[in-house]
Amino acid sequence: MPFIPHTEADVKEMLAAIGVSSIDALFDEIPAALRCQSLRNIPEGLPEMQVSQLMHRRAEQDGLALNFIGAGAYEHHIPAAVWDIATRGEFYSAYTPYQAEASQGTLQVLYEYQTMMCALTGMEVSNASMYDGASALGEALLMALRANRTNASGRVLMPRTVHPYYRDVVRSTTQAQGIQPVLLDYAPATGTTLLDALKPYEGQDLTAVVIPQPNFFGMLEDVDALTDWAHAHNALVVAVVNPVSLALLKPPGLWGAKGADIVCGDGQPLGAPLSSGGPYFGFLTTRMALVREMPGRIVGRTVDLDGKPGFTLTLQAREQHIRRAKAKSNICTNQGLLVTAATIHLSLLGPEGLAQVASSCMANTRKLVAALTTIPGVESVFSGARFHEAVIRLPKAVAPVLEALSRRDIFGGFDLSRHYPELGNALLVCATETKTDADIDAYRAALAELLS
Repeated sequence: MPFIPHTEADVKEMLAAIGVSSIDALFDEIPAALRCQSLRNIPEGLPEMQVSQLMHRRAEQDGLALNFIGAGAYEHHIPAAVWDIATRGEFYSAYTPYQAEASQGTLQVLYEYQTMMCALTGMEVSNASMYDGASALGEALLMALRANRTNASGRVLMPRTVHPYYRDVVRSTTQAQGIQPVLLDYAPATGTTLLDALKPYEGQDLTAVVIPQPNFFGMLEDVDALTDWAHAHNALVVAVVNPVSLALLKPPGLWGAKGADIVCGDGQPLGAPLSSGGPYFGFLTTRMALVREMPGRIVGRTVDLDGKPGFTLTLQAREQHIRRAKAKSNICTNQGLLVTAATIHLSLLGPEGLAQVASSCMANTRKLVAALTTIPGVESVFSGARFHEAVIRLPKAVAPVLEALSRRDIFGGFDLSRHYPELGNALLVCATETKTDADIDAYRAALAELLS
């Protein structure tokens, strides 16, 4: 709400109408000891004009730095129409559309979203939003545990090339429910998982194999070989993908002979701004054979008694809708607004527009790596095909360099030394379609000066 319409006189009149002396009296059932008397660092209420001025000053503190970080949060161009439409009153409430007769607009948006995600991933069914990519991976593995009746050990082969934060979230959210991740190392030359790394696990009970594409290093995995190996050993394949990359890369539904079984990831690249870290939304698609094990809900298309098309909640696997013992997961609905924005974003770009974005990202990454590796002592770490991220190695410790770059309004990348110390002074850099040749030249010049 951009403004508060009620005057003090309005408030007094309403309180008098219900016979209450003050707003605080409406909460008199809350014990005084439990009430928060004041909030530190929160000022008293301000007039609208002063609030606007304050927020502009706070926003200016973020600056207009050149951003080359990536690592799961991507700066893409978002057409102005996306959020102008998404914030209209018809869409602005993200709550569950329980009453189909009053929620046809919301239901149709979710139905279109599911259709687009199925087309992108090459799968047969999609749910209607999850919290983020990391928790979506956790839910996908729990789904695999329920669905794999042959191997229900909970052991999951998890490449180290999966985002380290995703692995942390999976450990936190699934360890008490039987998921046991087993880390797979990567090849030092290519930064990808090789089939040789899987050989020690042949003949063992495996519930699932996780395949990231592109992986955290931006490298492209041999998804066909990994998928076929998993299926040959009765393990389900859980794909973790960047949705923008699917405009160019083979969809997971076509990996190997049978395709992936579950596909998940973060929808942030589809119309969600960085916004200091969120909110984002996760997506999850699967094959129809596994639909009964999928968390969340599905919106379906039908016809009413008059033969007119309509939309409704077709499958609802939350404990809010069914008996708790039969619920798949408590996947809530507060990411609905982001899903709406993603649907509008994809509709505006279309297949060709999304492919242009993906191609520009790949081209800019090539330019970035080529420019930075002309600096003495800077080298590219991995060889092979990549998407819009790359790993480079510096001749100095990464953290001080990044700090110095930030003082020049350049966010230089993601320091890999904490999660991958074996790579030395390694830096993960990213260049999306938003970066110009001048931006890349500015980064190169600043880094060259700092390293000299």
